[in-house]
Amino acid sequence: MRSNIDGHFLLIGLMAYPIRHSLSPQMQNTIYSKLDIPYVYLAFEVDQEKLADAIKGLRALGLRGSAVSMPNKQLVCNYLDKLTPAVEMSGACNTISNDNGVLTGYNTDGIGYMRMLKEAGVDVIGKKMTILGAGGAATAIVVQAALDGVNEIAIFNQKDDCYAKIETVAKKLNENTKCKVQVFDLANETQLRKAIADSAVLCNATGVGMKPLEGQSLITDPTLLRPELVVTDCIYSPRKTKLLEIAEKQGCKTLNGIGMMLWQGAAQIKIWTGEDAPIEYVKEKIGFND
Repeated sequence: MRSNIDGHFLLIGLMAYPIRHSLSPQMQNTIYSKLDIPYVYLAFEVDQEKLADAIKGLRALGLRGSAVSMPNKQLVCNYLDKLTPAVEMSGACNTISNDNGVLTGYNTDGIGYMRMLKEAGVDVIGKKMTILGAGGAATAIVVQAALDGVNEIAIFNQKDDCYAKIETVAKKLNENTKCKVQVFDLANETQLRKAIADSAVLCNATGVGMKPLEGQSLITDPTLLRPELVVTDCIYSPRKTKLLEIAEKQGCKTLNGIGMMLWQGAAQIKIWTGEDAPIEYVKEKIGFND
C-alpha cells in the first residue's frame, strides 16, 4: 500500500460487471508505485444500466481516465467525444482518456493480444487464425490482427446481436485491409473443424470458461485440435480454462489471458501517463510468471 497518496494524485477507474476478480488494479497500482507517479487505479462495478451515469461521474470528478470491460465495451462508444480509428472500425472501446474534459476512446485489447503472441514466440503474421466470439475483445483482436498482417481470420459466434455487428466489422476489414475475414455460425461444426484445421492459432474471446461458466468450453471435441495448433484464451481467471486443459492434452501450445492483460494494460498506461510499463518487474512482483 502506498503511503504517500495526497491531494495531487489522479484517479483512474475500471468499469465492468462483474469486476472484483480483476487483476488489473493490482497490476496497474504496482506499476504506478514502481514508477513513483501520482496515479491510483480502482475497480467499479458498472453494468450497462449504470454506464451513462458512470461516464457523467468520470467527467464531473475529473478522473484521468478509465478502463472499460464486459459488458460495456461497445455501449461506451456512444458516450465519448472522440474515437480512434481502431475503435471506429471495431465498435469497441476498452480505454477512456480524459484530456481536459474531452473523452477519447481507445482499444488496447488487440494490441495486447498480438504482443502476447509475439512475446511467446508465436508468429501468426501471414497465416490464418480462428476466433470464437464476437464481443468487444473479439472485435478488437480481429481488427488489430488484420491491421498487423494476419492473412485470414475465421470468426465463429452464435446467432445473437453481436453476429450482425461482427459481420459489419468483417466487411470493413475486407474492404480496407489485405486480410480475408469470414463470419460463421458457431453451430456449424463442419465449418468450425475445417477452419481450425487450416489455422495456426485458435483464440477463445468469449466468457465461456470463467465464472459463472467456469469448467465449460466451446470446444468439446478434442479431435478438432492438433499439436501444431496454438490455443489461446483471453480469460486469465482461472489461469487454466477447460479449453486450455483440452488443448494441453492434445499437445498444443497454450496461452491464457495473462499476457494479453499485461500488454494491453501497458498500452493503457502509456496513454494515461506517457510512461513505459515495467512488465518484467510486474511479472516477478505479482507472480504472473507462475
